[in-house]
Amino acid sequence: MNNDKFFVATDVGGTFTDTVVVTSTGKTILGKALSTPPDYENGVINSISSAAESMGMELQQLLGQTKLFLHGSTVVDNTVLTRDGAKTGLITTEGFEDTIMVTRGAYGRWSGLTEEGIKNPVHTNRAQPLVDSDAIVGVKERIDFEGDVIEPLDMNGVRKAVKYLVDKNVESIAVSLLWSSSNSLHEQAINDCIAELAPDVHVTISSDIAPVPGEYERTSTSVINAYAGPVTQSYLQGLEQKLNINGYRGHTMVMQGYGGLLPSSEASKRAIGMVESGPAAGVIGAKALGDTMENPNVIAADMGGTTFKVGIIQDGEISYSKEPLVDRFHYITPKMDVVSISIAGGSIIRIDPQSGIPTIGPDSAGSRPGPVCYGLGGNLPTITDVMLLIGYMDEKFRLNKTMKLDVENTRRVFREQIADPLGVSVEEAAIGIYRVAVAQITDLIHKITVERGLDPRDFVLQSFGGSCGFIASAFGQELEVQKIVIPYTASVNCAFGLAMADVRHEYATAVKLTDQADSEQINSIFLPMVETAAKQLENEGFSKDKIEMNWSVDLRYKRQVHEVTTTVNAPTPLDQNGLERLIADFEKLYESNYGKGSAYREAGIEMTMCRLTATGKIERPDLTPVEMGSSDASEALVEQRQILDFSKEKIVTGDIYDFEKLKPGNRFHGPAIIHTPITTISVQGNQTAHMDSYSNIIIEMED
Repeated sequence: MNNDKFFVATDVGGTFTDTVVVTSTGKTILGKALSTPPDYENGVINSISSAAESMGMELQQLLGQTKLFLHGSTVVDNTVLTRDGAKTGLITTEGFEDTIMVTRGAYGRWSGLTEEGIKNPVHTNRAQPLVDSDAIVGVKERIDFEGDVIEPLDMNGVRKAVKYLVDKNVESIAVSLLWSSSNSLHEQAINDCIAELAPDVHVTISSDIAPVPGEYERTSTSVINAYAGPVTQSYLQGLEQKLNINGYRGHTMVMQGYGGLLPSSEASKRAIGMVESGPAAGVIGAKALGDTMENPNVIAADMGGTTFKVGIIQDGEISYSKEPLVDRFHYITPKMDVVSISIAGGSIIRIDPQSGIPTIGPDSAGSRPGPVCYGLGGNLPTITDVMLLIGYMDEKFRLNKTMKLDVENTRRVFREQIADPLGVSVEEAAIGIYRVAVAQITDLIHKITVERGLDPRDFVLQSFGGSCGFIASAFGQELEVQKIVIPYTASVNCAFGLAMADVRHEYATAVKLTDQADSEQINSIFLPMVETAAKQLENEGFSKDKIEMNWSVDLRYKRQVHEVTTTVNAPTPLDQNGLERLIADFEKLYESNYGKGSAYREAGIEMTMCRLTATGKIERPDLTPVEMGSSDASEALVEQRQILDFSKEKIVTGDIYDFEKLKPGNRFHGPAIIHTPITTISVQGNQTAHMDSYSNIIIEMED
């Protein structure tokens, strides 16, 4: 292995930092360590060190032989959620200073709130903006929707605005002018002025970060990017320094929320792209595994220490969010459609003082102090503690064989804070909490399947994250899915997804065309983007045969507000037949989204945006399956103990298996628990499980 060149992928989560190392032969090695906020780069190094130790190598030796380092992080999400970003100013068109405050009118009062929070709309309010009202300055200028200059930019006013914001000690400035998506001339002039007068101030201009229509969304996107930009730059620079100190000499590629990678130098300028990059990587990993296993329909469920997240892959295609949010702030850059609830391993359990009913989350114990059972100072019961109390965790099978479990203190805290107030035993209370968690997760998945016309029984459930294996067999049973797959890389799936991702750049040009436009008009918009993208990817080291261009167009019926993004499936550049196919595909997709018969071509069709996705395909080794052996799993059976069988909703005697002793082909019946070095998998009494040729665990309902 010493002559290998490795791919190393590390994802930073709220509780754990996960690493996957892929060797030149396609073998994968896993690493895991506690996250270390606010100095997350330390957790990254610790996680890589964990993988190196599993390989019998030193950290410096592994990084010295690493070909490419791939990274995903929650740094931007955390910066916004904790309001710990840069002091930010905003320059906008005079008369539109309140755009960021008004949001989308009344909708802004409850967007991003939970269902519970929306129940009393009178008591809701808009989120406090990331930029103070006295740090918003309007300048005289006006460009119309066609890009024509109606009023020239007042440069004296711009200089005064910049000096005013500098005097307010802003560290970052967002610039968002009216209709800059049609003509960026004035924004570029303001950018140059800031560079001259305040070269140390971070700048985001909307025509660079979100060159699309939508006054509020474009401004909000620019402000978020400006607010998180300096923190992101500092973090990525610090991480690269630590990697270099420990022997790494290659490029660092950073995951984006739309599912592609960018070089760290570019990613640091586009902080907004890193929002929910971890979940995006997880969906990429799910799709890669689905493709390998020939499962085109996948429910990708990820449960770590802070949240439960789920995305849908239908017919091999990943769905994208129409109105992405970070915290309660809208933004307009592409993001995979991943929904979440605050149920995870670290979610804190309490008894509501008014109703007397137990609640789960939304706050998490995180990595420190963590769950009570970790013995790191946590004194509030969590979902992880429930897993210990129902027999799914055991002192003999500790995380990474190092973390000691505090069983006695966990029982005491759970009894005092949960069981006694409910008037039941510790075991009964723990089973009840587990049941509530299963029900809430099932409801969430129903919302993105059943309520969208999809049948979960047509899907395979893939279970990811350090905590999802505990509970996937239960909610998978409730959903009646085809089968449940717990990948070998389950507890580090976001890191695995990073290792499977490619470099991707997104380009967009706003247009105003009808279905009467000819193909040459469409081509004249796309081809300059294609030329720019090709040069960028070639500069990043990709040969022409490793570059892929995908076209798509936003279409709608006349007088509608929302568009449907439609992939161009015809050969490009388009001819007239290709354009007609695009229109037909739009109408088919429209009816798929809104119901049969909803398409109405007689209304007229408009095109509002041309989008290009430029992909640089990273060469990586294929994952290598091994030969399937005997079905006899007895060599991996290490003991029996009392565990919850959800199919009977009671504690029973179950078989305990050691994952490291299981071999491909081994098969066994539930109820059972499988302990791996970094996660735990439950199998219910009405299910069977086996290990496949990729060391994935497959769980299926018994006939």
